[in-house]
Amino acid sequence: MTTANLLEFDLEGLAAFCEKLGEKKFRATQLFRWIHQRGASDFAQMTDLAKSLREKLAGTARVEALPVLSRHESADGTIKWLFDVGDGNAVEAVFIPEDDRGTLCVSSQAGCAVGCRFCSTGHQGFSRNLTAGEIVAQLWFAEHFLRKHLKRDERVISNVVMMGMGEPLQNYSALVPALRTMLDDNAYGLSRRRVTVSTSGVVPMMDRLGTDCPVALAVSLHAPNDALRDDLVPLNRKYPIAELLDACRRYLAHAPRDFITFEYCMLDGVNDQPEHAQQLIELVRPRGGQGGVSCKFNLIPFNPFPASGLLRSPQPRVLAFAKALSEAGIVTTVRKTRGDDIDAACGQLAGDVKDRTRAAERMAQRRLTEHTVAMHPARRAAAAPDVQEH
Repeated sequence: MTTANLLEFDLEGLAAFCEKLGEKKFRATQLFRWIHQRGASDFAQMTDLAKSLREKLAGTARVEALPVLSRHESADGTIKWLFDVGDGNAVEAVFIPEDDRGTLCVSSQAGCAVGCRFCSTGHQGFSRNLTAGEIVAQLWFAEHFLRKHLKRDERVISNVVMMGMGEPLQNYSALVPALRTMLDDNAYGLSRRRVTVSTSGVVPMMDRLGTDCPVALAVSLHAPNDALRDDLVPLNRKYPIAELLDACRRYLAHAPRDFITFEYCMLDGVNDQPEHAQQLIELVRPRGGQGGVSCKFNLIPFNPFPASGLLRSPQPRVLAFAKALSEAGIVTTVRKTRGDDIDAACGQLAGDVKDRTRAAERMAQRRLTEHTVAMHPARRAAAAPDVQEH
């Protein structure tokens, strides 16, 4: 008989499940606490539940984590897990310890269909969406593993960022119940300010998230104009920058923070010039009766991988770029690279997916096309013999 994995349910869903078993709703709260606060997976351990309920659960339900294929620990304390999600697919989650917080970077999809040029996940292609339970399972496993590993009784993970593999807002139906479990005081009790969803700009879903479950928002901007962003972030062709910024302004009416974080990956000679910084300033500052966007910029050192054909901006150029934004009154930080010795840094999560989108093939074809266009006609004409026309 098929049993339900209780990690799939937020508290409302678990209450409905308990009602089907003929149990009162308050039993769901007790069960929820056992699963998420105490990390229990054996119903026999849940001693304040009636024996009759425990017997029902044993026959109809389970609490099942994702199998761990590997664990790597960086010299800086960062830990990366590779989780098996079945059918030859694996996803990665990363724990980043800092003095004042512990952050878990969580995946929402096996692969990613957006195909940003600078992201190794996008070059892996896309296989499928994760379920709500598979998203929550990354937090459930990491939190309770770390408590044992670090010999701590209190909560270890204080922040969750949906910045792992995948575009979270393209898996909206699973994302929202997973977020609700993270925020629930009977589970992990995370603050809305400490749970961040990162998006490449799925405008309609940004609006829905602002209504359904507003948490902190990070937008992968990476370019100051549509022509460049069309190339770096293909989703921009559907939702160009003006539409994206309008959605950011609407989101701020609901957001737990009074700013949007713009992620900006620094690419050598591509988007890191002084004129790019000036264009960004013009994008977000108020002008001509148009309200600006309350924001901060997070400049991200690019983590090169061969298939991208891109290089990291030199550090002096990154700092000069940050200075230009800061002097314009925009809060700007440069992300410290963590876990790059175990390929756990930003943009490096690739996991292992069965690509249903043939992304590698399409990107290789695009690079070939770009090379051909670059050679024709100007460069090819320059290389040809000089022929006088009559």
